[in-house]
Amino acid sequence: MEPTDHNRRAWDDIHRQRLDALAGEPGLPGAVRHALADLTGKRVLHLRCETGEATAELAALGAIVTGVDASGQALEAARERWPSILWVQADSQALPAELRRGRFDLVYAGPGSIVQVRDLDAWLRAIATAVRPGGDLLLFDEHPVALCVDGLMHWRENYFDEGSRRLGQIVTAAARADLSPRALEEYPSRGDGLRRHDARMPGTFLLYAQRS
Repeated sequence: MEPTDHNRRAWDDIHRQRLDALAGEPGLPGAVRHALADLTGKRVLHLRCETGEATAELAALGAIVTGVDASGQALEAARERWPSILWVQADSQALPAELRRGRFDLVYAGPGSIVQVRDLDAWLRAIATAVRPGGDLLLFDEHPVALCVDGLMHWRENYFDEGSRRLGQIVTAAARADLSPRALEEYPSRGDGLRRHDARMPGTFLLYAQRS
């Protein structure tokens, strides 16, 4: 059965709810906080920052942060709460030239980033142009396997279908963009109110890569 626009919108709505549950309390996921080095004085670019809770937490850790999101409404809320942070309205797949000058020590992309990306290679190449040589990328997101199951933990898609996004593709695309993978962590699935908990299945992943 071919997917209809209605089915796609319904699936997008479910995915957004899953991402909200995945993130838990607003702010940085615990795995990301644990992975961060000292950010004092570091220039950090936060992609898909939404209303800015995680961005503000990065700033509280001493970073000089720029938050990027495509939603003007989300950024308006962020600016009202944290006026000292620079907020830029832009599609993370088409970063403006001023953000692509290799000035950032760290680019952080959090939950919901990958599912929005149309061209993975182009997205990671754009990130590479924003990171200084020796700078880092931290990508924390829902595991591609988790996107193939429904709320009852039944497989709704084939992980290996043409067009599906696989973890190996993400890591390989990062390497092609001169973002050399240094560590890849996978975390078990957990209950999020929209699907059952099955710790045998990966739920999220964290990729740490460094600009060559």
